[in-house]
Amino acid sequence: MEENKRDINVAEIFGENVFNDTVMQERLPKKIYKELRRTIEEGKELDINTADVIAHEMKEWAIEKGATHYTHWFQPLTGVTAEKHDSFISAPMETGKVLMSFSGKELIKGEPDASSFPSGGLRATFEARGYTAWDPTSPAFVKKDENGCILYVPTAFCSYTGEALDQKTPLLRSMEAINKQALRFLRLFGNTTSKRVKPSVGIEQEYFLVDREKYLKRKDLVFTGRTLFGAMPPKGQELDDHYFGSIRARIAAFMKEVNEELWRLGVTAKTQHNEVAPAQHELAPIFVECNVAVDHNQLIMETLKKVAEKQGLHCLLHEKPFAGVNGSGKHDNWSLTTDDGKNLLDPGKTPHENIQFLLMLLCVLRAVDRHADLLRESAADPGNDQRLGSSEAPPAIISVFLGEQLEDVLEQLVVTGNATHSIKGGKLQTGVKALPGLNKDATDRNRTSPFAFTGNKFEFRMLGSRDSAAAPNIVLNTIVAEALCEACDTLEQAEDFEQALHDLIKSYATEHQKIVFNGNGYSDKWVEEAKRRGLPNLPSMVDAIPALVEEKSVELFEKFHVFTRAELHSRAEIKYEAYAKAINIEARTMIDIASKHIIPAVIRGTKVLADTVNAVVQAGVDAEVPRELLVETSGLLKETKEALGRLEQVTSEAAFKAEGQAQAEYFYKEVVPVMEALRTPVDRLEMIVDKEIWPMPSYGDLIFEV
Repeated sequence: MEENKRDINVAEIFGENVFNDTVMQERLPKKIYKELRRTIEEGKELDINTADVIAHEMKEWAIEKGATHYTHWFQPLTGVTAEKHDSFISAPMETGKVLMSFSGKELIKGEPDASSFPSGGLRATFEARGYTAWDPTSPAFVKKDENGCILYVPTAFCSYTGEALDQKTPLLRSMEAINKQALRFLRLFGNTTSKRVKPSVGIEQEYFLVDREKYLKRKDLVFTGRTLFGAMPPKGQELDDHYFGSIRARIAAFMKEVNEELWRLGVTAKTQHNEVAPAQHELAPIFVECNVAVDHNQLIMETLKKVAEKQGLHCLLHEKPFAGVNGSGKHDNWSLTTDDGKNLLDPGKTPHENIQFLLMLLCVLRAVDRHADLLRESAADPGNDQRLGSSEAPPAIISVFLGEQLEDVLEQLVVTGNATHSIKGGKLQTGVKALPGLNKDATDRNRTSPFAFTGNKFEFRMLGSRDSAAAPNIVLNTIVAEALCEACDTLEQAEDFEQALHDLIKSYATEHQKIVFNGNGYSDKWVEEAKRRGLPNLPSMVDAIPALVEEKSVELFEKFHVFTRAELHSRAEIKYEAYAKAINIEARTMIDIASKHIIPAVIRGTKVLADTVNAVVQAGVDAEVPRELLVETSGLLKETKEALGRLEQVTSEAAFKAEGQAQAEYFYKEVVPVMEALRTPVDRLEMIVDKEIWPMPSYGDLIFEV
């Protein structure tokens, strides 16, 4: 009976805590609703009188849900969201009574302190003012728990002088850029009905779950999100028995609560399963508009962490929480859709549709080939340095997987300028307009590809699991907008459209065929082949950041009004600082754990061994085995102490390097190798020292005892 009480009707609860279109239609006057829809669909400014009515109804709706406060919910350059709660109460009247108020001005614009958020030099510490601006394309919502109920208003965040200090502002700018160019593209092919083109995105989220009590006994997990020490257990993921395996009851209960919370927030959580590594799982939503997808992914990460804590678990979102075990990322499934339901990456049924599809496909190839370094940088993260290229995730080299069918079509276009046949597609007419009948998912997938075409979308698989998905989508939207713009410039000026189209397709296919790779992205041979093709290989975050401020990048983003030169340089500085700070925290954590916990524990273990040797010798028995263990332990202890000393030295020296690029490069080249040198003897010691003496839970305890 108790179980029945917990049964839910998904259709009834879905979106119940969202001020969505249905709610707005019900509560807003028709004229106000139409004005708001114009704002959302056409980007029109919202006048203050209209905003006042919307704010009033939003407040009343939120109060009915139990809300006492509201917040402008924004995404500063910290990688996480930010919020400041203000109550709805107004100044008391003479009677002492207060009114609940929320004006259009408060809805449209907030004014949080901007001085404490990363700005990369755009703002001085004493220049505190910043503004949040309502994003009406992402619906407001309430979050409810045992601690209260708050109205959340998704907003952009900018400085007093207008520079973007967040992830959302440039994302919205990039969406407008690709909308404008995609509409030009469609008009060339005779489409006069579609009024808007928007990136449609589905973001798969991977994560680990560990027992919270064990998590709290690991300082490295608490301070850095990953294990800085740890020997592999006898069993890892070799048997592939966790992937898609039966979900344990404790995890199923966690997933159930996560789903319910997300559904109430209008997040279309659809697929859940065990991932490859023990204790690793995945959640995937359905496709939504790009900026909403990014907002939803932030809600997913927040919900995963909150529910885990409630249930005595801890959610690890770090890209590589356990060495030697598969890391976590998120897959950004990206496509372009019109307001009337057309997917521009969906192969068509007619030659006309397919020629449009092919040019769109080639524009994406052109974009990725020309700006592979920017795409790589968009997924740059200190944690991703531990993951990318480790025979478990996409390599750090950007390439595109098309599958046999499309690769064959591409090859024909390069060689002859026409596609006359299709693998699995049968015979077809020759000519400019003719293309094979292209079936979705006609060929196998390639899990080693960082950027794969999967039927009617591209899957960018390089993203770090804890990072905002905004940056990769900003880059994707902008670089494809540029490619579409160039194609349209050529075709709009052509005297013979069909001949110009034919020539453009052949030109793009020939120039950018080098970015296509359908083979094993993990192989050493591919590294050499990519070098031969001239593809960039940027193994670390420090290697990738300069792409942001190259002149071609500055020209690209300024042309489409996504970033200014100053905003790009500020983001590069923020990323250098973030990398240096992250590695500094990891190094200091290693020093702390090794000094205070590991070395004392090993000394205790050494004493036990020494006492054992003496006792065995006194008993007149051969003490060779304990003596060998004692010698080995003492040797590794010495190696640990020496490596610890070196780490203390280089970490101390790093503090005196100039902040920014120089300091980040020092941490990458000098500190990270010494951290690895310290880890090596410690992990060997873990396999020798008595488990009762070892100061923290092992990998086996963490990933198999959940």
